[in-house]
Amino acid sequence: MNGPHTSTGTVTAGWRGEILRAFTPGVARLTVVDDPDGLLAETGMVEALRARGFEVIPLNDRIAFRFFYESRYRSRRDRGDLADVVAVFTGARHEHVVPYDLWRASRRLSFSLDGLFPRLSWGVVQGMDPSDLDALHAAQAQEPPKRRLGLSGTRRFALRHVFGIAPETIKQASDLLRLLLRLHYRRLRLPWPMERHLVGALRRKPAFRSWPLAQIVPDRDAFFAFLQERWPIFLDRLTSGAPAVRETPPGYATAFSGPAELPFDHPDVLVYVDNLFLEGALRPTPHPRGREVTESWARAGVAIDPRADRRRRLDGLLNSVEASLPGDGAWHHDWLAFAPRWAQVNALVFDAEGNVAREDARARYEHIRDRIDERFTAWVRRRFEALHNLPPSTPVMIHHVPRSLARRVHESADRKVALVVMDGLALDQWVAVRAVLAEQRPGLRFREDSLFAWIPTLTTVSRQACFAGRLPRYFPASIDSTGREPAAWKRFWGDEGLDAGRVVYAKNLRESSALDAVVELVSRPRVRVAGLVVDAVDRIMHGMKLGSAGMHNQVRQWTRGGMLASLLDTLFDQGFDVFLTSDHGNVETTGCGKPQEGSVVDLPGRRARVFSDPALRARVAKRFPGALEWPASGLPEDYLALLAPARRSFVRESERPVAHGGVTLEEVVVPFVEIERSGSTAVTAPAGPEKAVVPSVENRRKPK
Repeated sequence: MNGPHTSTGTVTAGWRGEILRAFTPGVARLTVVDDPDGLLAETGMVEALRARGFEVIPLNDRIAFRFFYESRYRSRRDRGDLADVVAVFTGARHEHVVPYDLWRASRRLSFSLDGLFPRLSWGVVQGMDPSDLDALHAAQAQEPPKRRLGLSGTRRFALRHVFGIAPETIKQASDLLRLLLRLHYRRLRLPWPMERHLVGALRRKPAFRSWPLAQIVPDRDAFFAFLQERWPIFLDRLTSGAPAVRETPPGYATAFSGPAELPFDHPDVLVYVDNLFLEGALRPTPHPRGREVTESWARAGVAIDPRADRRRRLDGLLNSVEASLPGDGAWHHDWLAFAPRWAQVNALVFDAEGNVAREDARARYEHIRDRIDERFTAWVRRRFEALHNLPPSTPVMIHHVPRSLARRVHESADRKVALVVMDGLALDQWVAVRAVLAEQRPGLRFREDSLFAWIPTLTTVSRQACFAGRLPRYFPASIDSTGREPAAWKRFWGDEGLDAGRVVYAKNLRESSALDAVVELVSRPRVRVAGLVVDAVDRIMHGMKLGSAGMHNQVRQWTRGGMLASLLDTLFDQGFDVFLTSDHGNVETTGCGKPQEGSVVDLPGRRARVFSDPALRARVAKRFPGALEWPASGLPEDYLALLAPARRSFVRESERPVAHGGVTLEEVVVPFVEIERSGSTAVTAPAGPEKAVVPSVENRRKPK
């Protein structure tokens, strides 16, 4: 996620170019590639191969390969449509996966990181994100090592040439803070071996021996928590003019070791501080002398007037998102990093309690929103199709989540994992949910990432892919229903070596009355994996008449009711590692008319209509300028979705539903959060007087 971007004009250069030289159209109709390091799954490689007329099939299962090849390519070949197919395998022996007749007729190739980087240690290079390989390959060409480097030498080489980090130049607190701010603010991740190398190098320096390096170097949330608890101490010194303090003053409890005061006012550090408070990474702190800094750079970190603070924060966030809007050459990690920033904007705009969206700010917000819609729609049309090829080692799409959890489960024989899927929860609504949870349970910590949902962003497609751990094309018989989710969940874990008695699933969780059933399930002695669907947000959405602001209000009220906090308590009490995600988001829309051509629709009023007849879909699309005929890549061949234009829905023009199914950033990018409880600090919060109305509706990152 960290290296320089590779534009489409140069995608055939560098390490990709070395591989692409082996692919000439028409040489062989089926090419079987041994790709143990996942090189052909990289999005730039997929694009380049497709541009040359090749289609990539990433499969390691004999039955799945036969099904996909026969259903999609055999009939095309029999008709004379001779597509060049690249079957990529990363684990199993090819001859045991590819049917014998196809194996004999195929051309066979092999690519590896060892071949591309012969003088660097595979153990280090294989832990790097594919996008980092561009800079590594360029560095190898410009300054080739004179001999093959070992683990330590490769780590130093990559740290310096790919990430611009030279541990020997980090000598004082401001140097270290500048480095960590650069990494964590931009959501950059060092590969695990390099994190360990950097921590070891820093620990040997006397200036940093007391710092919690093992926590704040690899963990973004721990780093910001470290800054948060030091900020009030700094404000004391700033407002009093007293000299810097070395030891924690009385009255300040700190959970992290290290110096009591940090140099927030150093020029290399303060340039980040304003944005950290604006974007919610740090929270403004009340201070008795806070008004003394209202004209200084530290103003963003002092809570004085909540209403004015929100307005100022919205203005700053709009500046930030406008400046950081991903461009035409953006990659998936650019949008995943941008989406939380945009979620913070939406959380402020739709916060009825703050009511910060003045008329001028609202006009500017809508202008920026339209630009985001335009760029993101163009991006998903161009690059979304390549995302499902990415390896699940670091989850990028929702169906990668089970594979990521499986690695956690396999770490030890007693490890237990729970996945809470908040059906329909948008990233901006997660901001509101997180704030309430933090008030109810101060001991909770949130390790936040984001993922792409499946398009069309429908529950039956995206949530089912999440529990199946597979592409939707592999469950065509159930793609119109979620009834087979429990079986798909248990089938996935069965393939991972867990029998059905160790795996549980429950859905329709929205009220506290459902918790007794959850307690009974997760307290069974043999259970190690739990999949839980909390559908309160989705139910609220389908009955919502008050737009996105109404959604935020009702989601906040529902969270205050305490059901979610109690569910988390139950899981923690039973020893589970807890992860939370969503299958899709939602967006406020306006009606553009309802098709009458007999289309098969997921639910009335949705933003996606699904056809099995391409001619019928095309005919309906002509009536709705801007509607998107979504390609079936990754979907069943006869699952042909028509997505409503922009922020519109296929309902009467007078209607304003909150809906999902389309391709806005709010619908497609969803939260993926590991939630931890520290010590025994959890407290029971009262339900309070508010109760959300939930309408009834028919119808850790680990090393690679």
